[in-house]
Amino acid sequence: MRSLTFRRPDDWHVHFRDSVMMKTVVPYTARAFGRAIVMPNLTPPVTTAAMAQAYRARIMACVPDGVSFQPLMVCYLTDHTDPADLVAGFKAGIFTAAKLYPAHATTNSAHGVTSVDTIMPVLEAMAEHGIPLLTHGEVTRADVDIFDREARFAEEVLGPLLARLPGLRVVMEHITTQEGASLVRAHRDRMGATITPQHLLYNRNALFQGGLRPHMYCLPVLKRERHRQALRQAATGGESCFFLGTDTAPHMRHLKEADCGCAGVFSAPVAVAAYLQVFAEEGKLEAFEAFASLNGPAFYGLPANEERVTYEERPARIAQEIEVDGAGRLVSLFSGEAAPWSLAG
Repeated sequence: MRSLTFRRPDDWHVHFRDSVMMKTVVPYTARAFGRAIVMPNLTPPVTTAAMAQAYRARIMACVPDGVSFQPLMVCYLTDHTDPADLVAGFKAGIFTAAKLYPAHATTNSAHGVTSVDTIMPVLEAMAEHGIPLLTHGEVTRADVDIFDREARFAEEVLGPLLARLPGLRVVMEHITTQEGASLVRAHRDRMGATITPQHLLYNRNALFQGGLRPHMYCLPVLKRERHRQALRQAATGGESCFFLGTDTAPHMRHLKEADCGCAGVFSAPVAVAAYLQVFAEEGKLEAFEAFASLNGPAFYGLPANEERVTYEERPARIAQEIEVDGAGRLVSLFSGEAAPWSLAG
């Protein structure tokens, strides 16, 4: 049995939702990770420092007793974001970053930004004060194929923005394409990228394996095999600009298995095991700690976690579904299957 000991990892992209859903999903992330960047696309979205403080308190109330965990809060950018509130929240340690959702790009993004030109004063303030910009990297025009939206965002939006604001630090979230990885590499001095387990494990065929698979539907969608291979090279290659971000995104089963199903893969219960599977398959287990535990903190200017954890290559059966306090059920990545790695002890 192989085992691997490494610093406790962090998750640089999670969705906790709120209320009863949050009570169910927070413990999975809190037990596995030391910190997590918490996405602000609630209803209503987290658009001010006061709202972020309140949301953080609700999250901490869901962390199991005896578990050390730090949620890192993010401001949801809109066309009307107040630069002064964002900067004040960042200086006060309330905000760690701000998130750019193109309007209508994904779950709860109706309040998102219609054009980067609209929020240029906010972006200029972020560049001046060192506030990282986190991007959902897709254009949303109807004339752009959904499988091309990330590549077009990199070309049409993010590339020109990086040239316009040379002081802006950017994380391209949940990259899914060779083009996204290439853009990040070209600006590695001020860019990072998170990569999800599903985009490392599967290509777009997984959406249609024997029928339509709603629990494999996320945004950005799974891409061609050449993109999956490019992402695996980026994640396991030891490059400091790439780091772990699950984009774990819980939705009730009945909302996923619907005539207009929600986008998101709920991976929190098996996230570390899923990533370890990829690194083991690539023969790069020695590179896992950098991707999972070191690169993210370095980008955000935070210390790496001191605690060490050990995982063993020991299969663990994953439940078919998870009850959400009588409100519905969740289906996890690897549902009904065996996760190949388990926390030792």
